[in-house]
Amino acid sequence: MIDFRTAFFIKSAPSTKELIDDFGAEIAFAGRSNAGKSTVLNALVGQKSLARTSRTPGRTQLINLFGLSDETRRFVDLPGYGYAKVPEAMRRRWGDALAAYFAERRSLAGVVVIMDIRHPLKETDQQMIEYALGRALPILCLLNKCDKLSQNEVSKAVFALKREPSLAGVEWLPFSGLRGVGVPQARAILSAWLATGIERPPEPEAAPESEEALSPAQTDLTPPAALAPD
Repeated sequence: MIDFRTAFFIKSAPSTKELIDDFGAEIAFAGRSNAGKSTVLNALVGQKSLARTSRTPGRTQLINLFGLSDETRRFVDLPGYGYAKVPEAMRRRWGDALAAYFAERRSLAGVVVIMDIRHPLKETDQQMIEYALGRALPILCLLNKCDKLSQNEVSKAVFALKREPSLAGVEWLPFSGLRGVGVPQARAILSAWLATGIERPPEPEAAPESEEALSPAQTDLTPPAALAPD
């Protein structure tokens, strides 16, 4: 199993064009602005402040990359969505960046969608899941803040979500970033995802002087419509 405690910050990027090279394997973390995404990430890596938390929802405006031991395996913290007070132009930029990331990133090995278990599966959460299903990626939904409910309430919430016919194949896990509930199980799942498809980036080749540079190959995926946070 990967030792997530080795996690370190790589860089922040305003769009997919500024990400590091598309190699190895990475896991994307997505969630509404008040779902506790940063707290979840910090719990998974066993560090208090790798992912910055804020009392003001909607502050994560960049794509943040974290390496695990090295840059071959990565966590990708996507911008939070669903915060109504964010200006419309900024919300549209976030949506464009998220749509482009899901459509273009070939090293994406799986998607973690973080939800508040008391208010799960909002429209934007479902749209993130649909992005991942469109790429045939494994999906883990962490139902954060389960410490706010009784065990019976947690069981009922998970049972109801598992009955959604459109979400077959999605894995649901009660989680508490503050209490550490679900951390070992989540680490085991994510380690398995990251164990597949690891490759080092190819060495760049100099183009022959007599030939014109070829344009990049077009992806066979049609970029989804920009995410429209609610």
